Amino acid sequence: MRALKFITWPLESRYLAFTAAILLTAASVAGAVLAPQLWGLFAILAAVFGVLALVGLHDIVQTRHSILRNYPIIGHLRFIFEAIRPEMRQYFFEDDKDGRPFARDKRTIVYQRAKKVLDKRPFGTVYDVYEPPYEWLNHSMAPVHNDRESFRLQIGGLNCAQPYRSSVLNVSGMSFGAISPNAIRAMNKGAMMGGFAQVTGEGAISRYHREHGGDLIWQLGSGYFGARDADGRFNPELFAETAADAQVKMIELKLSQGAKPGHGGVLPQAKITKEIAQTRKIPRDRDCVSPAAHPEFSSPIGMLEFVARLRELSAGKPVGIKFCVGHRWQVMALCKAMLETGITPDYIMIDGAEGGTGAAPLEFADHVGVPLREGLSYVHNALIGCALRDKIALGASGKVASAFDMVRVMALGADFCHAARAFMFAVGCIQAQSCHTGQCPTGVATTDPIRQRALVVRDKAKRVQNYHRLTVDALAEVLGSAGLSHPSQLSSRHVWRRVGLEMARNFFELYPHLSAGELLTAPTESHPRFAQPWSRAQAASFEPADGATA
Repeated sequence: MRALKFITWPLESRYLAFTAAILLTAASVAGAVLAPQLWGLFAILAAVFGVLALVGLHDIVQTRHSILRNYPIIGHLRFIFEAIRPEMRQYFFEDDKDGRPFARDKRTIVYQRAKKVLDKRPFGTVYDVYEPPYEWLNHSMAPVHNDRESFRLQIGGLNCAQPYRSSVLNVSGMSFGAISPNAIRAMNKGAMMGGFAQVTGEGAISRYHREHGGDLIWQLGSGYFGARDADGRFNPELFAETAADAQVKMIELKLSQGAKPGHGGVLPQAKITKEIAQTRKIPRDRDCVSPAAHPEFSSPIGMLEFVARLRELSAGKPVGIKFCVGHRWQVMALCKAMLETGITPDYIMIDGAEGGTGAAPLEFADHVGVPLREGLSYVHNALIGCALRDKIALGASGKVASAFDMVRVMALGADFCHAARAFMFAVGCIQAQSCHTGQCPTGVATTDPIRQRALVVRDKAKRVQNYHRLTVDALAEVLGSAGLSHPSQLSSRHVWRRVGLEMARNFFELYPHLSAGELLTAPTESHPRFAQPWSRAQAASFEPADGATA
């Protein structure tokens, strides 16, 4: 029986492709011998079928893929289909409201505004407005006309000698190396033409950021790239020299990002090019480590003292901090440290867990960090409860692409927004999700000089400008429909969410809130989500006062 099985196995359906390749190779060789006048044709056929036969033989003897051992040749179809699955889904099966992280219609509105083509929709909304969690902005019977030029805000407190008049929408941090030089050039040139700013990302200020003179927000992460000594510690002289550049308008101290909060990084030595080493001020003879925590401080008070130091070294330019909310008591510890020291950052940028990155561990991307709306609302109300809100501008980042995305976070407390992936769409990103491979099909998230040639800076810079202008125009129109003349007039009572088929709540009802100074006058009477973390927080440590870790 076993002998019969051995004889008949080539005829089993899973081996038929391999068997056919062998037989057709032999037949092609025979044909070339028996019909010399058709030698060329049979030689080509023999070569094709011979290669397939060799592939099948390799599949059977290799030990890495079980499916190829059992299904030689045809087993490769599984890997082919798996490789093209995202493209097949995006182009053939995806509905306008489908697609992750960004739905097709959200990507489309960016493309349309970037290209200045018709961005209107016919025949009404495709949303089921009675299905949770549909959201809307209440309009007014007395709408107003708004001018987008007035939609700017001044960032910089009393200790800031060089305040910055910021747009309500800027380019969020994307480092040189994470996106291509041409993408950086296009975004910065677009920012220059449109009068808004570009955050550098924590990979330092590259020469590509400087080419077109657009406003820069220099982001400093735990690696202090561009402002570090040979041992990776902060170098105040180097920082002051770079911060003195007139193109640098603000400094952003990055504590964490939503896509991978609390996670450091390593740039392997093999990937450190001469240009990256020069830009980041790092040696090329070792791996470059970005620690999870900042080495320059270890407490809320220490962090604020470092903020004050950066402001002084930059000759009074605004200094903000960026983080994704985690433990609530640490937000309260930061507030207590502000009250104790009298030091406040000029702005706080809240990043949501839905934020993006070129590469993040799955567990961090999916399950670590507080989503933007919850985190933003919490920080906004914590600052109100400590009577600090009017001293600090509050920003939001995390899947912001449309005017309503901005309205939603502004209703929860944001003064301005930063967007990264939306501006990537504006310069040509198609959400291929190959950022971590270096093989971006549109030249956006790659350092391959051949691939990035596809991104033409002059054309894409104009698209960046268009997208920004038309999105802020849409914001002005939407706010005008609600009878509001400036984003600062938005409140949590303006935006509603359906929570059931016959029930809707506005954000004021959905998100806990505090009154001005409430945590200072009656902390125990405040909402439990604020009172308990407040009682556990201490200005001198990121650890809770009661010693518990949760």
